[in-house]
Amino acid sequence: MAIINNPVERTERKFPSAKFPIAPFLPGLLFTMGVAAFATGIANLPGISKIGAMLCAIFIAVLYRNTLGYPEKCRPGIQFTAQKILRFAIILYGFRLNIHLVLQQGPSLLFQGIFTIVIAVLTTLLVSRWLKGDMQLSLLLGIGTGICGAAAIAAVAPILKAKDEDTAIGVGIIALIGTLFTLAYTLLYPYLGLTALQYGTWSGITLHEIAHAAAAANSVGADALTASLLAKLARVFLLIPVSFILLWWVRRQTKATEDSTQGASFPWFLLGFILTSLIGTYLPLPTDVLNAIASLSSFLMAAAMVGLGLNVHLASLRSRALRPLLAMLVASVLVSAFSYFTLIL
Repeated sequence: MAIINNPVERTERKFPSAKFPIAPFLPGLLFTMGVAAFATGIANLPGISKIGAMLCAIFIAVLYRNTLGYPEKCRPGIQFTAQKILRFAIILYGFRLNIHLVLQQGPSLLFQGIFTIVIAVLTTLLVSRWLKGDMQLSLLLGIGTGICGAAAIAAVAPILKAKDEDTAIGVGIIALIGTLFTLAYTLLYPYLGLTALQYGTWSGITLHEIAHAAAAANSVGADALTASLLAKLARVFLLIPVSFILLWWVRRQTKATEDSTQGASFPWFLLGFILTSLIGTYLPLPTDVLNAIASLSSFLMAAAMVGLGLNVHLASLRSRALRPLLAMLVASVLVSAFSYFTLIL
């Protein structure tokens, strides 16, 4: 029998790492969850609540990375959060989508949502091409503008094989511009000549995040809020077909270039998103349970944003993000104006 004299070796034999596969991930998991909890607390403060936990989480992560550096000891857990937990958060996000309500009460909203997506994506890409901006980042921003903000960017990023840095930058930009538009909508409402229902529909069909649409409409009343959420859900529903269209497009591009190493893998988490949408739609889950799931989804999304934000280099942000940001801003204004005039005509 071999005698183990080295205490370190003795410990390794007694507690083999194979029995504790989560151990390498724990520091990163605790780091991202801790920052997410801190960001969530900050986001509940007066005056900052309009920004939201995800944007707070990204700002904190970017500030940490560019002042203290990347926490290398936490890398495995951070990458796990930015990839696996992000997809799980997207799956939980599906509980917010009531498919029956959208298909039964909002078919016209689906057509408006399609126009919103087409205008947002095409305008962002065309303007960015004219400005010679980064096209992949622009595509992420266009999809986020047209569908449902950060959730849409997070959902399509794996299909497009986007870099974590691009995903984080896209989410940060979409959250920031969406917040500014929410404040602008609230201030402009008295001068727009829209009824509460029209304003709610306008907010839901044009603003970037569910939280943005709800915040803008809630200031007008319950009727506006209901119309806003229904319109927004119609756009969230369109995330499903858009994702599969992108998957088909990426695979076609890959086949055309005969580069098998760059093909898009099937986004299995989208099947989970569809499943949770069906469960939330057709099973009588208590409201408290749905609210708890929504809160968990938002928290995990914020934690994933920490992982993504740690990949952002501010030195490259100015050169790569400014032109796509301007393109996305033009697209957001155009989407708002188009939808507004269709409502008043």
